[in-house]
Amino acid sequence: MSYSRHSAATRYAVVDGEISVGGIRLSRLAARVGRTPFYAYDRSLLVARMAELRALLPTTLSLHYAMKANPMPAVVGFMAGLVDGLDVASGGELLVALDTGTDPRQISFAGPGKSEVELMQSVAAGILVNVESRRELRLLAEVGSRLGLTPRVAIRVNPDFELKSSGMRMGGGAKQFGIDAEAVPDALAECAQLGLGFEGFHIFSGSQNLRVEAITEAQTKALALAIRLAQNAPSPVRTVNLGGGFGIPYFPGEQAIDLAPIGEHLRGLVVDAAAALPHVELVLELGRFLVGEAGVYVARVLDRKVSRGEVFLVIDGGLHHHLSASGNFGQVIRKNYPVEIGNRMGDVQREIASVVGPLCTPLDLLADRMELAVAQPGDLVVVYQSGAYGHSSSPTRFLSHPDAIQVLV
Repeated sequence: MSYSRHSAATRYAVVDGEISVGGIRLSRLAARVGRTPFYAYDRSLLVARMAELRALLPTTLSLHYAMKANPMPAVVGFMAGLVDGLDVASGGELLVALDTGTDPRQISFAGPGKSEVELMQSVAAGILVNVESRRELRLLAEVGSRLGLTPRVAIRVNPDFELKSSGMRMGGGAKQFGIDAEAVPDALAECAQLGLGFEGFHIFSGSQNLRVEAITEAQTKALALAIRLAQNAPSPVRTVNLGGGFGIPYFPGEQAIDLAPIGEHLRGLVVDAAAALPHVELVLELGRFLVGEAGVYVARVLDRKVSRGEVFLVIDGGLHHHLSASGNFGQVIRKNYPVEIGNRMGDVQREIASVVGPLCTPLDLLADRMELAVAQPGDLVVVYQSGAYGHSSSPTRFLSHPDAIQVLV
């Protein structure tokens, strides 16, 4: 049976038949961590991805890391030294961001349900709040008055367009995110009346997109919308967050996006933005694209079972650690993440097997009838593309199994 490694797997070197993460052979890394399951994030791959972006994108464009993709403090601290700013989605993430020493002026907060306490944290810290409702404007004014500080705000706009072919649409139509574009002029007027420090717009229309044409079209429309709305702004627009939307390939047939035409397109947008909004800084907010391919999830085979001719590899991890790989984090039709037996990369003998976890539910499935090396108890299963929306997006308390460890190597 023929076999070719998924493009994600080729990012990891193979040494003596084992994948290497952060320059460490898998079995040795497992021993160093102390137990399975664990997530391992590779510093060298994070650096390589940032270098790739810096080489192709305009130098005047700011790159921000959307922490929700992977809020592990060690990862955030490392990424803070590579990017121009951090974007948070909760008060908890804000504390992690501040711990990195990042200038608060380069931290922003987006989320449709910010509490009064989170708004107070934000104003006290001096970060930029992406306002998503008129309620938030009024609460910010109250908090600012109590603290004797002027809140820094940008309006998160629910645009009148969508990011076509995105895995998750977060703009256009009726959405819980942001203020509808047609209602923004009134929000800007209230912003001025309340004495808030208006700085710009946040326009995020979708995520996990692999179509260059869709991404560039959304960027063009986002800037045009910002320029149009700027006519009602109470002060010069200093920042426009174009969102991100860059996807990574997870499933068979998917191809990595070509950054070159996106970079060329953004160079043109930077020129257009400078002409229309002379004080503006364009921001690209990326999460999954920065960290997704730099992480693996590793679990150990506990048992090998054959049921009516089908092979099941029972591992010590599962959907409680990696909900995304189980297909229960938004997939309509379940597809397999790239999975391999990480300590048997050189084995010629292969078979069709399913990888299942220890939970008492048939949903606990990380690989459904995939071609894998023949594995035995003690072998290490690796799930690639696990650096984003893995551990923190999973029901880690489900059925009270031990949590997965996370390491940065």
